[in-house]
Amino acid sequence: MKVGVYFNDKYFSDDNRLIEKICNEFSDCSCRVVVDASDLQGLEVLFVLGGDGTILGLASECAKNGVKIIGVNYGHMGFLAEFEPEKTDEAIALVKSGKYLVQKRCMLEINCGDTTYYALNDLVVQRSTSGENFRNTVNLRAEIDGSTVDNFSSDGIIVSTPTGSTAYSLSAGGSVLTPDIEAFILTPICAHSLHSRPIVFGNKSTLLISPIDRGAPLELIVDGKAVGTMAYDQNIKIKKSRFTVDFITKDDKNFFKKLLIKLNIWSK
Repeated sequence: MKVGVYFNDKYFSDDNRLIEKICNEFSDCSCRVVVDASDLQGLEVLFVLGGDGTILGLASECAKNGVKIIGVNYGHMGFLAEFEPEKTDEAIALVKSGKYLVQKRCMLEINCGDTTYYALNDLVVQRSTSGENFRNTVNLRAEIDGSTVDNFSSDGIIVSTPTGSTAYSLSAGGSVLTPDIEAFILTPICAHSLHSRPIVFGNKSTLLISPIDRGAPLELIVDGKAVGTMAYDQNIKIKKSRFTVDFITKDDKNFFKKLLIKLNIWSK
């Protein structure tokens, strides 16, 4: 078993003892520190030490390389991490035992022009908020499997996986989906309408988003990172990716308990 460690140096700039500990525990597995996606080849398991953003930053490359992720939360929410820092020894023991579960999380495949992106959480198509491309609202048409769903005059649209349903989509009024549901969510952002609501649709469908009006380019944000723009004469095609992000989990996983704890509704 080949094991790697990836960490957010924001949390480990002065103390690398935990990283050294993990590497020592898996020294017989040629454990190595991963700096970027080029270091993933040949790995089976990757310890990711950081917050949700740290995990998201490497998730699609892990998916493409078949690397399982085990997350240790050093961030704020930590929805994607299975362990808190004080439970790192438990995480190490779980991987060494091999007696863990693997939860496969689906991803979005996003095609815009000649470029393809992959998202574990979400895609956001939104108005430009600064500079000469500033727009107050954008008018977008959404089609699912060739049928028009609606025209949205709004700040933009979020397309979310079940994993991402507890992120931006939730803040914008979208539903929470448990990770095993085979569906995606289309959530308008601040729609200028009395009837626009989030729409849940099957993940075997294809969603097409197109600008209705001529205007400045729209911003594309994938898993929280601005990746490019979409011109008024382009469209975006979104469907389920053939890749999955595989998370190592414990046998006692309780999605709703974790949801309540992370949203600060429960203290225990």
